[in-house]
Amino acid sequence: MEYAAGACDVAVIGAGHAGIEAALAAARLGCETAIFTMNLDAVGNMPCNPAIGGTAKGHLVRELSCLGGQMPATADRACIQFRMLNLSKGPAVWSLRAQADRREYQKLMKGVLERQERLRLVQAEIVEIRTEGGSVSAVVTRSGAVWKCRAAVVCTGTYLAGRTVVGDVTEESGPDGMHASGPLAGCLRALGLSLRRFKTGTPPRVNARSVDFSKMELQPGDASPEPFTFDAVAVPENRAVCWLTWTNERTHEIIRRNLHRSPLYSGVIDGVGPRYCPSIETKIVTFPEKTRHQLFVEPMGLGTGELYLQGLSSSLPEDVQIEMVHSIAGLEKAEIQRYAYAIEYDCVDPTELAPTLEVREIPGLYGAGQFNGSSGYEEAAAQGFVAGVNAALKIRGREPLILDRAGSYIGTLIDDLVTRGTNEPYRMMTSRSEYRLYLRQDNADIRLCGIGHDLGLVSEERYRRVLDKYENVKRETARLEATFAPPSQELNAFLTEHGQPTVTTGVSLASLIRRPQLTYDSTAPFDPSRPDLPRAVRMEAEIELKYAGYIEKQMRQIKEFRRLEEKKLPPDMDYNSIQGLRLEARQKLTQLRPDNLGQAGRISGVSPADVAALMVYLSR
Repeated sequence: MEYAAGACDVAVIGAGHAGIEAALAAARLGCETAIFTMNLDAVGNMPCNPAIGGTAKGHLVRELSCLGGQMPATADRACIQFRMLNLSKGPAVWSLRAQADRREYQKLMKGVLERQERLRLVQAEIVEIRTEGGSVSAVVTRSGAVWKCRAAVVCTGTYLAGRTVVGDVTEESGPDGMHASGPLAGCLRALGLSLRRFKTGTPPRVNARSVDFSKMELQPGDASPEPFTFDAVAVPENRAVCWLTWTNERTHEIIRRNLHRSPLYSGVIDGVGPRYCPSIETKIVTFPEKTRHQLFVEPMGLGTGELYLQGLSSSLPEDVQIEMVHSIAGLEKAEIQRYAYAIEYDCVDPTELAPTLEVREIPGLYGAGQFNGSSGYEEAAAQGFVAGVNAALKIRGREPLILDRAGSYIGTLIDDLVTRGTNEPYRMMTSRSEYRLYLRQDNADIRLCGIGHDLGLVSEERYRRVLDKYENVKRETARLEATFAPPSQELNAFLTEHGQPTVTTGVSLASLIRRPQLTYDSTAPFDPSRPDLPRAVRMEAEIELKYAGYIEKQMRQIKEFRRLEEKKLPPDMDYNSIQGLRLEARQKLTQLRPDNLGQAGRISGVSPADVAALMVYLSR
């Protein structure tokens, strides 16, 4: 029997990483918000890898910090090992990754939700989303509670029609043995959404007491760890280490001998899996020439002996998993605490969403995270934030938040999903951005704090600190350009030591820093008037000087990109009547209804010639 349970402005379905950010953003923007989870103990859960960040993913978390999201601050408190990846490469691909204490992260996130004004945290399964006049009007729980609402954000993760698979054993289930969400999938189909089936998986977890770490390579954290937030109160502390080991020919032979028992190759699994995070059996089949694969052995937290075997994701039967694990150096006697499993789930075709993450045909219905076809906690949190913000902005009669791909990785992520779609779980990578030299993780504050401030999620004081920081960067780069080091025996000895040509005349400090192998800090002995500046200012000044030419070229590209983005396309444009458009372009443009000329050009099936035809049409 149904009953009226309450009313809210925004109902968020799911309290994973997407749902948390959506709910907090909506509540912080002044909307009465309710967030529903099937189990309060699963709030902020990390059912797969217990880590935040990584290549390109760390960029997303840094950007969330500057917009006013919650994940970065909680990660700084709950993470137990911090490492900056790709430091041997250029700053465009530097990415922070931190190993998390899984349960501590959950505890902290649940506490944030419980303390947030205008936000209710409710344990209940949503089975129906109702509409009136085509717009969202209410959500209904399995027990019959009806919550009136003006917007709903679907953040179902891998729970939507979830099914776990281990060998030939299948179960209707969400991650970690939680219940799957079944009826909601049928409701979404009835509303007209096109759902598809994706798949992901996890590796075995073993007991640290049974592992021989002497046979593995130690992976310590950074000597001077950096936080995800730019204004962290405390410096992060490395409180744990990870280890590295490898599979071998015996491991591979065990897998090959049992491929016929793998659900991936026996037809049990129908869902499409992630290309960039494949199962170990897929690696063995796809790369038969490789004699070993890396495995990272990572702690699940400080209060547990459970270790995560990153790189060993599988859905093979349990007896095969035991034999496989025991063939690996250091894991010969490992006791498996949780067996690996694959999980299939339903998700939407993201091209049905607008750049605001609102379903184009159902006003008030938003999607975020794995429901939108992405993978990863960080991608989910970024989308959840944008969906929650836009739901609140629409309710409050404000202009929507649309982040473009030239200004953030979050914008790139959303643009890729809603414009190009995806036929596999989408993962953010630095290679997906054509503007990655500008979209660095170190300058996310100047790129996005102004937007967070305008939204009302970043304080005036914090924004002022960002502006002051970059004013100091500007002054320092100008000083370095104007300050010269005279030729001397000491300078030439320094240059020779670093493999650089010597000088016979004065040389600007800026030109010294631009040289390979030389840095802002290493040239300090030849700059007696150097001011005492924070490390972040010194680093930004060095990057601005070293990559000035490349950054200038990228800014010209961004200017051209935004010129096309400003050419708006009417939502009711009749593409079939436009001369010069190919049939495929007409069909795709009619289906996806791009907002502007730039977005139209990024649609698969729309050629440069089609874009030219659109430009001619618009000019008339």
